[in-house]
Amino acid sequence: MASVAELKEKHAAATASVNSLRERLRQRRQMLLDTDVERYSKAQGRTPVSFNPTDLVCCRTLQGHSGKVYSLDWTPEKNWIVSASQDGRLIVWNALTSQKTHAIKLHCPWVMTCAFAPNGQSVACGGLDSACSIFNLNSQVDRDGNIPVSRILTGHKGYVSSCQYVPDQETRLITSSGDQTCVLWDVTTGQRISIFGGEFPSGHTADVLSLSINSSNTNMFVSGSCDATVRLWDIRIASRAVRTYHGHEGDINSVKFFPDGQRFGTGSDDGTCRLFDMRTGHQLQVYSREPDRNDNELPIVTSIAFSISGRLLFAGYSNGDCYVWDTLLAEVVLNLGNLQNSHEGRISCLGLSSDGSALCTGSWDKNLKIWAFSGHRKIV
Repeated sequence: MASVAELKEKHAAATASVNSLRERLRQRRQMLLDTDVERYSKAQGRTPVSFNPTDLVCCRTLQGHSGKVYSLDWTPEKNWIVSASQDGRLIVWNALTSQKTHAIKLHCPWVMTCAFAPNGQSVACGGLDSACSIFNLNSQVDRDGNIPVSRILTGHKGYVSSCQYVPDQETRLITSSGDQTCVLWDVTTGQRISIFGGEFPSGHTADVLSLSINSSNTNMFVSGSCDATVRLWDIRIASRAVRTYHGHEGDINSVKFFPDGQRFGTGSDDGTCRLFDMRTGHQLQVYSREPDRNDNELPIVTSIAFSISGRLLFAGYSNGDCYVWDTLLAEVVLNLGNLQNSHEGRISCLGLSSDGSALCTGSWDKNLKIWAFSGHRKIV
């Protein structure tokens, strides 16, 4: 019987072989790709989007949380925002007036994610309790003034890192977790419909941190993981991932589908954002910034979002920067972190309103900020 030392040696050799083959595959793919989005766009004579500091301005600061803001989501139609914070509360805001419409005290304060239902009548949240809690905003409050939990989705064996309702389906929700899986739930019954990953060999090999459902084809979604990969899933075939995407060199904190549903973007601990072709698996573009002057390290990308046209990519960073990238030319056209009234801490989450007219950012400085576009409506 092989000793532990021999097994470790074989494992190390196998890992080295896999990494070598992966690098050869990457180099081969690079040889076959004769261009990327940036070089093609420049060859076509495209010029970067021109942004002035007054074209995207902070019009509101939402104050009310007493802890770091970890997550936010907009309603699909109304101008409402839900935010989740280290203070153990969900707050629903009217984005037009800055007023709080609901403040929900959670049983487990360690919340990491929140999401609106498509009809805007319910919110979901999850965190270190390994569960996803559903709150009906129309429910009667209890004696303490809190909205009671209407449903708790239990089954994960690790923290719930992200949750998202399937577009136009109030009763379907997908969660990602530190147990290396994603789960499709029936919100009405509280039952798991499908589990993606886990014992299946094509699943993630580390914590799953983020997910994004394709609004053009709601049977498809992508998940980003600490194993530095993104996996594409079909909710009708839970037994295996449709495709695995490589390229990042760190945890993938955020994934988001491109508006056309044929591509998706990623943000990672390696300090880069990337654009992938869903069908071919090709990495179309890398959005890489310069290291920080102070410590010569690349700030982590915590969250990303696309404008409705797809021409702009918004990326939040751990040092408080929020870059607006020109997706075609891979150039930064604006940094919200340099503007007046910018955040004073890590950008932890961001999201675009459904009509694309406003961006909301959440931060460890305990605040959310709403940024309004005064120009560039066609590009945005």
